[in-house]
Amino acid sequence: MSTIPVTHGGAPALANRQRALLIEYSMPLAYAVLFAVLAATVDNFFSVANVVGLMLSVAQIGMVACTMMLCLASRDFDLSVGSTIAFAGVLGAMVLERTGSVTLAVGAGLGAGALIGAGNGVLIAYLRVNALIATLATMLMVRGLAFIASQGQAVGINSNAFIAFGDTQVFGLPLPVLVAGACFLVFGVLLNHTVFGRNTLAIGGNPEAARLAGVKVEKLRVWIFLLQGLVTALAGLILASRITSGQPNAAQGFELDVISACVLGGVSLQGGKARIFGVLIGVLIMGTVENVMNLLNVDSFYQYLVRGSILLAAVLLDQLKARGERRT
Repeated sequence: MSTIPVTHGGAPALANRQRALLIEYSMPLAYAVLFAVLAATVDNFFSVANVVGLMLSVAQIGMVACTMMLCLASRDFDLSVGSTIAFAGVLGAMVLERTGSVTLAVGAGLGAGALIGAGNGVLIAYLRVNALIATLATMLMVRGLAFIASQGQAVGINSNAFIAFGDTQVFGLPLPVLVAGACFLVFGVLLNHTVFGRNTLAIGGNPEAARLAGVKVEKLRVWIFLLQGLVTALAGLILASRITSGQPNAAQGFELDVISACVLGGVSLQGGKARIFGVLIGVLIMGTVENVMNLLNVDSFYQYLVRGSILLAAVLLDQLKARGERRT
C-alpha cells in the first residue's frame, strides 16, 4: 500500500508571516530606535522647542508627500513640486502687494498650483509624455516664470493676516504642523477608504487591467496631478508666510526630499503600493536627520552628501523589498 506524505505547512507559513510583519514595520521600529538614541546622545534634541521646530521644519515636506504618494502609487512622479512652491509663493506675494487681499492672494496661488498640476496630468495621461520629461520640463518652466514674474527678486509680504498662516499657534502647535496633520488624515482616508484610492493603487499595479475593469485611467491621473499641484501650492503659500516673502529660488531640491521620504515610507517606485503611515515615518526620518545635523553644526556640504545617500538607500530598499515580494 502506498502512503501519502504529510506536509506540515504551519512552520513555513508562520515564518513567512513573521518576515512580512518585520518588513512592514521595519521603518517605524528603526525610527523609534533612532529617535531614542538621538534623544539620549544629542544635547537639546528632545527639548520641547526642538521637537516643535522639527515638526515645523517637515510640515511642507509632509503636505506634499501626501500627494506625491498618490503619484508614485499610480506609477508616476512629479519633479516640479519645488518650482511650484516657489511660483505659488511669488504669485501670492505679488497679488497681495497689488490688491491687499489675502483671499485673492491665496486663491491666485492655489489656482496656479492646480493649473500646473492639471497641465502635468494632461501631458502624461493624454499626450503620453513620459513623466520624467513632462515634469522636468514643467520644473524648469515654472521656476523660470517665478524669476520672470519677480524679476529675480524676493517679493516682500507685509500683511499680518497673511503672515499669520505661518506664525499662528493652536494648542501650542504652529498652524503649518496642524495643516500637515490634516493632510495626512485626509489623504490617508482617501487612499484606504475610497474608490479613488483603490483605483489609484489599481492603475499603479496594472494600468491595462484597471482600464478593463472600468477605471478611467487618464481622467484619474489628471485628478491626481491636480491634487498634487493644489497641495504643493498651499505648501508654497505657507512657506512664503513663514519667511515673509515670495522667493523665486525657494525649495530647490525639494522634490528629491519628498520622493525620498515617500520611498523610505514604503511607497513603491513601481506603483501599486502605498501606506500613509509609512510616508509619515519617512518624512520624520528625513526631518530628524537634517535636524540633528543642524544641532551638531554639520557643514552644509556634508548635509548634501547625507541627503543623497538617504535617497540612494531609499531606492535600494525599494528594490530589495520588490525582490523579496517576488520570491515569496
